[in-house]
Amino acid sequence: METAQLIQIIAFVVINMAVFYFGGKKFYNIYKNVNLGKDKVIEGDRSERLKNVILIALGQKKMFKEIVPALLHLAVYLAFLITQIELIEIFIDGFTGGHRVLYNAFTELSFLKGIYVLVVNSIEILSVLALFATFVFLARRNLLKVPRLVRSEMNGWPKLDANIILFAEIYLVTCIFMMNGADQALHNNDYPFLLSKGFSNIVLSGLSEGSLHIIERVGWWGHILGVLAFIVYLPYSKHLHIMLAFPNVYFASLKEKGFMSNMPEVTNEIKLMMNPDTAFAAPADGTEPEIPTFGAKDVQDLPWTNLLAAYTCTECGRCTEQCPASQTGKKLSPRKVMMDTRDRLEEVALNIRENGVFVDDGKSLISDEYVSVEELRACTTCNACVEACPVMISPLDIIIQLRRNLILEQSNSPEEWNVMFSNIENNGAPWKFSPQDRFNWANEE
Repeated sequence: METAQLIQIIAFVVINMAVFYFGGKKFYNIYKNVNLGKDKVIEGDRSERLKNVILIALGQKKMFKEIVPALLHLAVYLAFLITQIELIEIFIDGFTGGHRVLYNAFTELSFLKGIYVLVVNSIEILSVLALFATFVFLARRNLLKVPRLVRSEMNGWPKLDANIILFAEIYLVTCIFMMNGADQALHNNDYPFLLSKGFSNIVLSGLSEGSLHIIERVGWWGHILGVLAFIVYLPYSKHLHIMLAFPNVYFASLKEKGFMSNMPEVTNEIKLMMNPDTAFAAPADGTEPEIPTFGAKDVQDLPWTNLLAAYTCTECGRCTEQCPASQTGKKLSPRKVMMDTRDRLEEVALNIRENGVFVDDGKSLISDEYVSVEELRACTTCNACVEACPVMISPLDIIIQLRRNLILEQSNSPEEWNVMFSNIENNGAPWKFSPQDRFNWANEE
């Protein structure tokens, strides 16, 4: 084995070990963060959940309500998926010091070689389509300024994060064609890769063998280092949804839209009230009575499925775009609710890692810093945000739980709501008269 090959192998192994250590550590922290949420029983038919994963997470069914963005996103998505196949060979080459190990292994096996050539040509075609889509996405965000992509919650890191990934896509496609194109030129266009052959003939013709070798190595290393950097970067980015969309869709509620679950704490209290024998029963074995909590004040009070959804959020803004409260100028943005939940969860998790246990920091998810009272009151519970989300996230579920805490524990509700609550409690209806008296006007002469 040549010295250069040995150096490549050692460097490749060291870089991969570092990437999977630091990336894996962050992924593990996210796993622990999600588990800070309350337990939740996952109900519903397993086959229906798997069907949703195939159609919605993998097939992107809900994206196609807007055909043009859906097709553009599909080009990037397919390019990403199929490129992972080529990465298998790159990793084999990196760990063995070889060059196109799979292609050479399949030379005598026409069927496998045909599949290999089909995959690489598909990658190149999809990469060009993804490159076109990337330029369109950059224009939509930075030049056309599509309203749902430039709201206030997208200022700062969210906007930068989106642009970083788009420029990274351009970088990776460039590296692919540098690698394949220079390799074509070095081997007299013997590889049956159509687009890279054209790239080689147009852009790289006339270059010396040494220059072509440098370009091929820069493309190869540039591509794999870009991919490895993406692995480390991914858990800090909204693009984590490319992984978490699958479990999120699987665990998403299968109940009809508009369903609101009862609070077990309220149900238990009512049962105690209806049974005088247990209503004021002393706690068993002299234990302290458990004080029930209502709704959610902070991220630890939410079910783990809501926390998983917060990390899954794509920040696409379709929920906010469809929200009637947002459309009428109110402060509410369902996307911001998900982003605030994720940011607060990161803050709480850091607090726990630094102190061993959570130390009260005087903050909560219900606050002007995160989800404000004004935002919670603006929600009409219409489910438009739930219907719009391409990965089955329900911002409404979080909003309802926060609003329940706001009303039942903090007694923080407008006077108009309090009147309605009182009427429902006393009359069984939102009005000041009982349901039996509603139609008395019809008997009046």
